[in-house]
Amino acid sequence: MIRASGPAARQFGRLAAPAALTELTAESVLCLPIGSHEQHGPHLPLNTDTVIAERFTAMLVQRYGERHDLWALPAIPYGLSLEHAWAPGTVSLRIASFMSLLDAVVTEYLRATPARRLLIINGHGGNRGILEPALYELKRKHAFSVCVIHPASQCAIRGDSDTAPEIHAGICETAMMLELAPDDVHLDRLPADFSASGVQAKRLVLGRGTTWPWSSGDSTIATCGVIGGDPREATADAGQAILDGALDAVRHVLTHLTNHRQ
Repeated sequence: MIRASGPAARQFGRLAAPAALTELTAESVLCLPIGSHEQHGPHLPLNTDTVIAERFTAMLVQRYGERHDLWALPAIPYGLSLEHAWAPGTVSLRIASFMSLLDAVVTEYLRATPARRLLIINGHGGNRGILEPALYELKRKHAFSVCVIHPASQCAIRGDSDTAPEIHAGICETAMMLELAPDDVHLDRLPADFSASGVQAKRLVLGRGTTWPWSSGDSTIATCGVIGGDPREATADAGQAILDGALDAVRHVLTHLTNHRQ
């Protein structure tokens, strides 16, 4: 397992101002984590998706930074989270504000550095739909190389009709947080009679033929805001395996991104 240790190298924010022009070139890859602040059941913190995106970015830069000239940017900690708006603590942007923020941040980095490659590391599934068209707009506006990766997509969505898919705050995300931020995981806060939920979510959330404005507060979809298997089955070893798999999978993405010409 590759881990970022201490104040990790290749963090853009730790550069002195002149170094932004001497350390980075047009070939450099800016790595932008995007997460969310939203309910993740009673056992995980609101910033779970941001932690996953930010820590995965650090691991990515540690493993591939020298080879591909990667630079970790500060995370954007908010996303589109209206499916969790029923819960206290959830902070959601709207589509227009999300796009405006993303465009402003990208525009400023391209103005402030010579870098012309961007890798967005998305930690929140609810951001995925808007990020796809956003890439087309950003590329058309700035004429640079850009793509998005979704590390949590390495989580298996179980296909058995009688089991809950891993969508939100279940075994998969809990396992990653046990590996990345174990002090923030509180499995004892789950009710003793907690049972896996989300079988119906396969139709309402994952169904390809129809899109529904679903809510994790819907008791037919979720239990305690959790859509997936019992988080108490999660282990740090499983989280490590998920993250390692995601790190391995991104190798070809970086090769294509750094070889691609605008």
